[in-house]
Amino acid sequence: MEEEEETLTHAVKSVCLQQRSIEDDTFRLYLVTWNVATAEPPDDITSLLQLHSPKKADLYMIGLQEVRAAPLKFVTDLVFEDSWSHLFMARLSPLGYVKVSSIRMQGLLLLLFSRLEHIPFIRDIQATYTRTGIYGFWGNKGGVSIRFSFYGHMLCLLNCHLAAHMKYATERVDEFEYILDSQTFESKNAPNILDHKMVFWFGDLNFRIEDHGMHFVRSCIEKQEFSLLWSKDQLTMMKKKEPVLQQFEEGPLDFQPTYKFDLFSETYDSSGKKRKPAWTDRILWWVKPKTPLTDQSNEDDDDEEEEGLMKEQKKKLLEQVEEEYPLKVTQDTYTCNMEYGISDHKPVIGIFRLELRKMYETPLVQLSAEGEWSADFDAMVTYTVLQPFPSSTWDWIGLYKVGFKSLSDYITYTWVKDDQVAFNGELFQVYMSKEEIPVLGGQCILCYYSSVLQCIVGISQPFKVQESKAAIEEGLIPENINGLDQTIRS
Repeated sequence: MEEEEETLTHAVKSVCLQQRSIEDDTFRLYLVTWNVATAEPPDDITSLLQLHSPKKADLYMIGLQEVRAAPLKFVTDLVFEDSWSHLFMARLSPLGYVKVSSIRMQGLLLLLFSRLEHIPFIRDIQATYTRTGIYGFWGNKGGVSIRFSFYGHMLCLLNCHLAAHMKYATERVDEFEYILDSQTFESKNAPNILDHKMVFWFGDLNFRIEDHGMHFVRSCIEKQEFSLLWSKDQLTMMKKKEPVLQQFEEGPLDFQPTYKFDLFSETYDSSGKKRKPAWTDRILWWVKPKTPLTDQSNEDDDDEEEEGLMKEQKKKLLEQVEEEYPLKVTQDTYTCNMEYGISDHKPVIGIFRLELRKMYETPLVQLSAEGEWSADFDAMVTYTVLQPFPSSTWDWIGLYKVGFKSLSDYITYTWVKDDQVAFNGELFQVYMSKEEIPVLGGQCILCYYSSVLQCIVGISQPFKVQESKAAIEEGLIPENINGLDQTIRS
């Protein structure tokens, strides 16, 4: 009991002593959900991601459903990047975004991208999944999630594909509750989805429009009188009686239902089935309420009294952190994009303004490239530990091309402990073999990866790797240059 109390108090005090902003920082979160109906990606996703907007996103959160999962293709996608991930990375990386994490369960795919400047402040990243198809044995339905700490605030993304058809509204709620209950993370502070400070829940939730006939529904859509349909939207109806749904917020459905369209058109289902339009594709969010203070003491039992006092103190400390580091989310945009016709669903977009006070503003590690770099001689990396963190013999420093796509997109790396050549207090030096440095050179950066925290905890300033003078003198041509240089040259 005493150890737990001491640990908790120390943790809260250490958080409160971190460098803090006087005002809250504001971040722009861009979220997309799209049932792509096994189609291959379109040629251009500029409109989907609003890449020409003057307001740049800090995070892109992309949830897809029904990504093509034929057995051979699925195995290939596990070894290589699937075509959708490849497209998003190829489009976003030149703009300074890096894929932080991703998870796929058959047709469900969830991607998280961040601007490079935020990467050292995104920590405690974990991903998991839950199957609900065929009594939980098949992954065509279910949920995939990514949780992470963003400047010290725990966030969770949950992408779901729930049971289809009009009559299964209750089953959809049951599946959602099952996903919430079954998904766990290796964390004392946030082991379950609703333990996080904020949750985004989105996907093809498959809720339909009840009672109204086809003619009335289509008439309301043509006249853009969407509000006449809201009362019979199943998710809206279920929220009135299901406590777990009442905790989640959603913006007004001021856009036309996103299902079901004829391919490459804006015409609703003209087949013999003539399925009724519905808002199956949704984005909701939840912010953890402040912990109320209650008296947990028991005068008749010393042990229970001590435990009650401990719980009360814990709540006070947690409330102190909530007051010291608040978080607020506002939805600025909730709409669909009618431009894309490769699927019978239209993609739905939610843009959020996240206001928070950073729990820390300095990375764990500061590193830099020492002197001139080229493939003609071994290079030196200098780094300083700015804040204590659990280091490991498996920590490494990666050399990346400016505009790299993901953590695994390094040119080369060096083991921090194995290749250390000197240290003085908190200042360390590590060498990188010239054999691994690209002959053609280019603009690069260095990233320190913590194997315990499983994330990048420090990024250097960009620097130029010079072309190899020896290679130029010897007249090396591209065909003679190794694969590492093909990467840097591309």
